[in-house]
Amino acid sequence: MNRKEIPQEAIEAVARHINERDNKPTNIPIITVDGNTETPHYFEILPFDQIDNTDIKFFAIDGSYNYQQFYNGLSVGIYTAGCICYEQGKQLRLNDLDDPIILGRNYYPNHILMTSEKDNFAIFDELLTIEPVKNLIDFFGVESKKIWGFGENARETISSNLSKLLSFCQEILEWSLVLEIANLDITQPGDFILRDGTLRSNNIKQEYLVKLAEHLKSKKLINVAITKNSPIKLELSSSFKKIDAYLQDELKPKYPFTLTNDPKRQKLCCWFEVSDQILASAYSGTEYTKKGITGGRGFGLFFTARLDYVEKLQNYDWIVVDLNIFDAIPKIKDKVLDRNYENIKLIFKELTRLTQEHYILGYPYPLAEAHNFVTLKKEFKEEIIRRVKFALYKEQRMDNVEIENLFLDIHERF
Repeated sequence: MNRKEIPQEAIEAVARHINERDNKPTNIPIITVDGNTETPHYFEILPFDQIDNTDIKFFAIDGSYNYQQFYNGLSVGIYTAGCICYEQGKQLRLNDLDDPIILGRNYYPNHILMTSEKDNFAIFDELLTIEPVKNLIDFFGVESKKIWGFGENARETISSNLSKLLSFCQEILEWSLVLEIANLDITQPGDFILRDGTLRSNNIKQEYLVKLAEHLKSKKLINVAITKNSPIKLELSSSFKKIDAYLQDELKPKYPFTLTNDPKRQKLCCWFEVSDQILASAYSGTEYTKKGITGGRGFGLFFTARLDYVEKLQNYDWIVVDLNIFDAIPKIKDKVLDRNYENIKLIFKELTRLTQEHYILGYPYPLAEAHNFVTLKKEFKEEIIRRVKFALYKEQRMDNVEIENLFLDIHERF
C-alpha cells in the first residue's frame, strides 16, 4: 500500500488513542505514604564518583534470534543467548577464549538450516542438549515435556512456526543462563543477575520458575528484570508527569542531600510498586497481573522506577522493573504479604550504580552491553549466508549460479 493510500481517519484514530492513554488520570499520589510501596518513594542517587566502589558483581543476560526464508523453501535461522559481568566498573572474563575484546559467554546451535518440519524438530531437540539448558531441565527434576507452557505437545506446537521456535529457543537459553550464573564459582551473595524483559514466561510453567526463584533467594542473589517497553508505562504516563514535576520543582529544592555537596550531582530517584488496578488495565486481566507464586506467570513483582533524573526529559527515563517476589515479599509462601521495604529500597539504590552512563541514562548499562554482545543483526545473517555459499563452492563444488539461485530472495528483485 502506498503511504498516501493509508486512510487519514486511521492515522487520527491511532493519535487519538495514544493521546487519551497518555493523559489518562490515575489515582497514584505524588507524596510518599510510609509503609505503602504503591506510593512513590524518593531517594538520593549514588554519586557518580562512588558507583564503582562495591564488591557486587552485576551479571546481565540477553538473547536474540534471526532468520531468512527464501523462495525455494530454504531457510537459515539462528538463535543465541549470552551473559556478561561487571565488577567495579570493569568487565570480567566469563569465557576461555584468547580474545582481548570478547569477554562474555554465549551459546549457539549447530543446526541452522531448515527445509522441512523435520529440521524444525531437530532445532527443538538440539536445544535440550545444549549444556546450560540440559542443566536447567535437570534442576527442575522432571521430563522436559512437563516443563513447557504449551503442554506435553509443546514440541509439535512450537516447531510448527519458525519464528515461534527460534523465540522459544532463545528464551529457554536465557533462563538456563540465570541458573548457570547462580552456580558459578565467582558468584557471591549480594550479586545481581539482570535480565532484559520480565521475570515471567509463557514458555515455562510457573511452578518451575518459582523453584528457580527460591534457589536464587537461597543463594542471596538478586534477580531483576528491566524493560523500557511495557504497556504499564502508557497507563502511568500522567502519573509520571506529575511525579516528575513534583520531584524537580518542589522536592529537590528542600531535600536534605547527604551524599554530595555538588548541586550538579544532586539527583533524586523514585520507585513504586505497580498497583493491581494499573496491571489490570495494562494487561487486560491476563495472568501477568497476578501478584503471587501460583495462578500467574513466573516469579516477578512489578515496580516502576526513575533511576537517573534529567530535567525536561519527562518520562523517557522511567523503566519497568520486575523483582524476584521472594526478595520483595519474603514470606509469600506462608501467605504473609508484608513487603520487605528495606530490601526493596536497597535494590533500587544499588541499581543507580548502573544507570548514569550518558548514552543511556536511567537504564542499566550492563544490559545495554549484553544486548550489543548477542544481537544478531542483519550483517550477522548476511555473514552466515556468505559462509554457507563459500562452503558450497569450496567443499561441495557446486556451480556459482546454482548457489546464488538457492539463496535468491525474490522480493528483492521487485
